[in-house]
Amino acid sequence: MENTRTMRTRSKIIALVILGGTILFGGIVATRPSEAPEVKIEPVIRRDLVASVTASGQVRPHTKVDISLDITGRITQLAVKEGDMVQQGQFLLQIDPSTYRAAVERAEATVAVSQAQAAQAQANFLQAQDSYNRTAELKRRNPALVADEQLEQLKTTVTVDHELVETAKNDIQQNLASLRDAQSALAKTTVVAPITGQVTRLNVEQGETAIMGTLNKDAATLLTISDMSVLETQVIVDETDISRIKVGDAAIVQLDAFPDTTFRGVVTVISRSSSANASTAIGGSGNRAVDYLVTVRLLNAPYNTHPDFSATAKIITDTRSKALAIPIIALTVRNSASADTSADSVAPAKAVGQKDVEGVFVVGNDSRVTFHPLHVGVAGERYFEVLSGVQPGERIVAGTYQAIRTLKDGMKVRAASGATSSDSTGS
Repeated sequence: MENTRTMRTRSKIIALVILGGTILFGGIVATRPSEAPEVKIEPVIRRDLVASVTASGQVRPHTKVDISLDITGRITQLAVKEGDMVQQGQFLLQIDPSTYRAAVERAEATVAVSQAQAAQAQANFLQAQDSYNRTAELKRRNPALVADEQLEQLKTTVTVDHELVETAKNDIQQNLASLRDAQSALAKTTVVAPITGQVTRLNVEQGETAIMGTLNKDAATLLTISDMSVLETQVIVDETDISRIKVGDAAIVQLDAFPDTTFRGVVTVISRSSSANASTAIGGSGNRAVDYLVTVRLLNAPYNTHPDFSATAKIITDTRSKALAIPIIALTVRNSASADTSADSVAPAKAVGQKDVEGVFVVGNDSRVTFHPLHVGVAGERYFEVLSGVQPGERIVAGTYQAIRTLKDGMKVRAASGATSSDSTGS
């Protein structure tokens, strides 16, 4: 028994077929009862079917790095141009280091001063400690020679000098941290390649001023390096198709830049959260199309593929070898509750319910048609797999859209000239 999602997908296909027929012929033109309608008749045969989902996207490298800076300065040297191949660690550009070098020198001087002050504080502390120890020893031997207040004052001096030593040490650590910040900023004036790849975007020229990336990410991006050895395309798939796709599915990818060639691909990532795109809302209603992003890795992309090339991926979701098949156009819907198969009883595909049956019209030896309910499986590009309902070799009505809409049980038909097909391999 088919699940609800499969029924909904197939109903969309039937709806598109019926709509196409309506547009093509400008509506249903009633056939005179005395005249057998002209139809395309096709035998039910076995075919190789390929079920697929087609979606579009753009080529992008699997790994790329947008290079921006945490500092601001004028670019004094630019060693690459767009399209260049670079190795990890290779020099790219130089920011004017003079301001940052001066900051390092000031920080080094400040550290030297704080270290001298710490040394002086340590000497004072040791001197105060010695003076206190000598006075305390003298008082122990002859208490009358040293007043208690004098000894207490010396002890206080020791305590204060000790705190001054700790403060001087903290000043050194703080100044060393400032020195490291200054050295880090100076190091950032020399920009090297973070990965091996190709310069796929260069936004600056020598002499321009680079701004900090935290101010404006897009404007602050100096250049982009992409690893073009692994390419992929991220395509948008409708919610009705996403459940048919799984990681590892093969794909056939066509790039607009190479219209006469197709490339192999494989599904590597299926997003778990949707990307909801607001559609046109009528009267404030919130109609939304829910899509999912699917990443397809290109397995044999040409060397001259560029990022952002437009791509169309045909993701193979299922295959059937020598399956009994009918044309998609042949599958129609009739109401089973009243057993009325006239044109007036045809329900729109989107209204298919428990009282509606999918099927085809089988042509008998007397050229009269009979509606046969079907159970169908996977859908190829032009044919449905038939699980039950018709037998190999039976002839069915395979067109036109208009004719199938007007058929009912027992109606006599005639084959259109050259309209019978026996092709055994289509999908």
